[in-house]
Amino acid sequence: MASFEETFTQPKTTVPKKSSGIIGYDVPEGVDIRGRYDPEFSKILTRGALQFVASLQREFRNHIKYAMECRREAKMRYNNGSLPGFDPTTKYIREEEWVCAPVPQAVADRRVEITGPVDRKMVIDALNSRAKVFMADFEDALSPSWENLMRGHINLRDAVNRTVTFHDQARNKEYKLNDQTAKLFVRPRGWHLPEAHIFIDGEPATGCLVDFGLYFFHNYANFRKAQGQGSGPFFYLPKMEHSREARIWNNVFERAEKWVRIEKGSIRATALIETLPAVFQMNEILYELRDHSVGLNCGRWDYIFSYIKTFQGHPDRLLPDRIQVGMAQHFMRSYSDLLIHTCHKRGVHAMGGMAAHIPIRDDPAANEAALELVRKDKLREVTAGHDGTWVTHPGLVPACMEVFTNNMGNSPNQIHSMKRQDASILDEEDLLQRPRGVCTLECLRLNTRVGIQYLAAWMTGLGCVPLYNFMEEAAAAEISRVQNWQWLKYGVELDGDGLGVKVNLDLFGRVVEDEMARIEREVGKEKFKKGMYKVACKLFTGQCTAPVLDDFMTLDAYNNIVIHHPIGSSRL
Repeated sequence: MASFEETFTQPKTTVPKKSSGIIGYDVPEGVDIRGRYDPEFSKILTRGALQFVASLQREFRNHIKYAMECRREAKMRYNNGSLPGFDPTTKYIREEEWVCAPVPQAVADRRVEITGPVDRKMVIDALNSRAKVFMADFEDALSPSWENLMRGHINLRDAVNRTVTFHDQARNKEYKLNDQTAKLFVRPRGWHLPEAHIFIDGEPATGCLVDFGLYFFHNYANFRKAQGQGSGPFFYLPKMEHSREARIWNNVFERAEKWVRIEKGSIRATALIETLPAVFQMNEILYELRDHSVGLNCGRWDYIFSYIKTFQGHPDRLLPDRIQVGMAQHFMRSYSDLLIHTCHKRGVHAMGGMAAHIPIRDDPAANEAALELVRKDKLREVTAGHDGTWVTHPGLVPACMEVFTNNMGNSPNQIHSMKRQDASILDEEDLLQRPRGVCTLECLRLNTRVGIQYLAAWMTGLGCVPLYNFMEEAAAAEISRVQNWQWLKYGVELDGDGLGVKVNLDLFGRVVEDEMARIEREVGKEKFKKGMYKVACKLFTGQCTAPVLDDFMTLDAYNNIVIHHPIGSSRL
């Protein structure tokens, strides 16, 4: 995996108009803000908050660099033919009897959680959705432009303080929080992503430490008084591959608790199991976070992405059409079942996967058919033992809430009632069983169409994009990219639609041309001309045809949204 310094190109630079007396942010020594100055942003980027973020960066940056180096070494082993598996040196952790700290009462019931970006109206709608939890996302659902990040922190600060409002000028409607709202969790970015608008000691800050540090510093006190009922704040932790990465988070939490003098174990987090290597580390991840954990989550879209990426050097492990890789596949069902067993054995929540459907308002029959698929998926989750599930649209909350309530009754969770001891025998063979299915030209077309449109939206500031009745996040584009790459690299035969042709550069070139024409027809010529579709097409096709698979598409695309301003920081 290339480092940020290796992949990051010279950012755009914007020269601001001269301002009367305002020269930039008040920063501590060693901190350089290269994003646009805004008086509202300065209320987030205070000297105290930046000192806190800088202290985290300085204490943990070498640990993070070592963890990323370990990822690169593991990738080399997998590319050379090795398979991921359980670590024999940590067998004692998997076999010993221990439990995590008790789940706080404030988040005992998490049967439906809604996720979304930190857009102001989305924050209000999600908190008012009647879901039990809102996961505010600085990661896959957000395009991390400077404006999005800073306004996201303003929005969350106002949400915690219950002062957040939004005026919809088109509808002349005012939005504000209901008396009863969902509990707020925040998902920072993964360890691998930089924040190129903030430099600390001459290098870009780690994105997740910026996200966590700014949110925690400004909100821990008010959150604990209200939403947290004396505990919190609450977080989701993405993209981990090994328990050493969980150990860094645990140390970050302990450092933060000491900084503001709250008791150890106040901060609580749910770790997403969304990489293939992490499924073999679930006990170890919980063990490292045992004072701060409230469970694990099945991040199944990223898990599929990770499956392809992990086995990029294995031509015998090609993924069929992604629509066929659902929870009925043995390796996916085994992953879910083992997660439930592991979490309940350790006394924490086992959260289910995402329902990304969008209500189809102009076709009631199609909408009901889609809702029925969602209900069946959620029924599978709750009867398997999951304590809750994810949705991406408020319109799905009632249906999913009904399914979980009908099966769980008044119990807030199934931690003590569904131990799933039968899943304790699942082994590496179960978790790595090859997926079954066929490959079709339609999947190649859909991957291309979704990937290009998502990237075009991402580069214009949207990280959560409605496409073909689904609310797509970065994971969908990543699956599209790596599956196209895999099919091209190994010349997959399209055996599912009777064509019998093999995927090659010539076929892919024709598909790209066709799908760009279709996108233009669907969005309209004017929007297509003004949008970033051609830039996105070049980036996406370049990633699909690259001789070496990039670990994350967004690292390359990030160069297109970083804008440096020469006047950003001052030391007053």
